[in-house]
Amino acid sequence: METKNNPLICDPEAGACEMPGVAGAAQPQHVKADNKPVKIIYYTDPICSSCWGIEPQLRRLKLEYGNDIEIDYRMGGLLPDWSYNSGGISKPSDVAHHWDEVSAYYNMPIDGDVWLEDPLPSSYPPSIAFKAAQLQDKQKAIAFLRELRELLFLKKKNITKWEYVEQAAKKTGLDVEQLKKDYEGKAKDLFQEDLNYARQLGVRGFPSIFITDGSGLSEFVYGFRPYANFETSLKKIYPAAVKVAYKKDWKSLFESYPTLTTREYAELADKSIEAGEKELELLYKQGNISKFESKNGPIWMAK
Repeated sequence: METKNNPLICDPEAGACEMPGVAGAAQPQHVKADNKPVKIIYYTDPICSSCWGIEPQLRRLKLEYGNDIEIDYRMGGLLPDWSYNSGGISKPSDVAHHWDEVSAYYNMPIDGDVWLEDPLPSSYPPSIAFKAAQLQDKQKAIAFLRELRELLFLKKKNITKWEYVEQAAKKTGLDVEQLKKDYEGKAKDLFQEDLNYARQLGVRGFPSIFITDGSGLSEFVYGFRPYANFETSLKKIYPAAVKVAYKKDWKSLFESYPTLTTREYAELADKSIEAGEKELELLYKQGNISKFESKNGPIWMAK
């Protein structure tokens, strides 16, 4: 029987959830953005804990360089099924403790108990649902993916179940009927196209980020990295990138992103996590924001 490493056991130091037996990344050839100087091809997966870990960096990148970048979200198919038999990882419950550990490492709330209470058989269904959402509206699809992740990482919901997909779709303003139709049809082909392109690029894990200017030049950012790494890679590809000074007061930040973890708020407000947490707690006590408390930390919500 072939031995496979479980891709859900992500290496916090490498900052990536890796698929076994895949070679390193190649350069995307002449991939152009539709109407921005830079295209970022972002390979991710709805259940990738390391991808959840870079949400603060990505959100900041959009605020500071959104005029110059277009992010193309691609699904990589992290967990096809549970045919793993190595390293003591052979069943969903083996992932629970690992997720609690990476939550502390990334300072992002992740509750591993979903793998004990209602484990996911695969990451393919929510990936296909995301491709269906993209057919309707690319911006709403990103909000939909975020909502799916919050349901999974904080609320321990099995997002392979249609009831949670539907819940996330309604919350983000998608047409649920159309989503269902595309989910059962076109979206499967689009997901397969993403998987094929991932193989072509040699994507071996997530997050995998290719920053390209369309001329064949690209910078590859792999795994969980500090914000400065993303900024440096962007400027290598496009030295003319202009950093926008966005508003960092709490109202403006919650207008940009209606839900924020403590680390996201700290990253965007340019504060320490301790200072950010104090400010958020005060705002909550004053009734300005609400919060959902998970086992490994809260998420704060605009009212």
